[in-house]
Amino acid sequence: MKKLSLVICVWNEEPNIKPLSEQIKAALKDIDFEAIFVDDGSTDNTREEIRKINDERFILVELKRNYGQSSALQAGIDQAEGEYVALIDGDLQNDPADVPGMLNMIQSEGWDMVAGIRANRKDGMFLRKVPSKIANYMIRRATGIHMKDLGCTLKIFTNETIKSIHIYGELHRYIPALITLEGATKITQVDVNHRPREFGSSKYNLSRTTRVMSDLILMVFFKKYMQRPMHFFGNIGIITLGIGVLINIYLLVLKILGNDIWGKPLLLLGILLVLGGIQFITTGIIAEVQMRTYFESQKKKPYRVKRVGPAVVK
Repeated sequence: MKKLSLVICVWNEEPNIKPLSEQIKAALKDIDFEAIFVDDGSTDNTREEIRKINDERFILVELKRNYGQSSALQAGIDQAEGEYVALIDGDLQNDPADVPGMLNMIQSEGWDMVAGIRANRKDGMFLRKVPSKIANYMIRRATGIHMKDLGCTLKIFTNETIKSIHIYGELHRYIPALITLEGATKITQVDVNHRPREFGSSKYNLSRTTRVMSDLILMVFFKKYMQRPMHFFGNIGIITLGIGVLINIYLLVLKILGNDIWGKPLLLLGILLVLGGIQFITTGIIAEVQMRTYFESQKKKPYRVKRVGPAVVK
């Protein structure tokens, strides 16, 4: 088994491949490593540049089309065989020279994850820094993951930790939250070098904002209700149904007393609340059945065991 697997996702990063590979070789010369380039459907000569590295320690994973960063990361993680797995950007903004120090930290101090903090970040203020700060604040408040820089790709994990999760959609931004849900509690951060982009163009734009917000709602649901969705949908359903029933009882009393209730907005509200409450409760039951199918079909456990040993004092 290799000591370290380095996963690098690239999409149209042709001019960055050669300098990045040379920096990786120099930074990791004393480490038994493999570097896994995942080409996410590039339309330039990125794949050809990776093949030119001509080093057996460098592996090329070619995806059939552009799937996005989360799927590309998952493809690289699936191929990783190292005792530790590091994630790094392919645009030269992360510095491979930071990896040995992070590897030493995770080995010597027993962390599940060591994440980078982009010190003196070299990005545009309004398109990158300000949205990132806002997103980091919201994610920290919603998930309880108190990390300073959740957007830095440069991270290193134990193999067991990173392979305990699966990254779908665009959940790569929430990897710390995902591993925490799977029982990884020892996570830390360290300042890392951040460099300006020299070649190519940024793949970031403000259109990601709505996707980040949608994923944040999903992560909050995962954190609080992943194993008990009925508590979420059922509570809303019972409250909604209860209010609807009370409104309808009130209108029934008015009708008995001889009042005309037909066409009143309150009647429509009462009917809608009753139907909505029934739908919420039904959704909760279906979600509960799906969760049980998920755990039992894959023989997953709803808990993680840290260690098992004799109950004796050493």
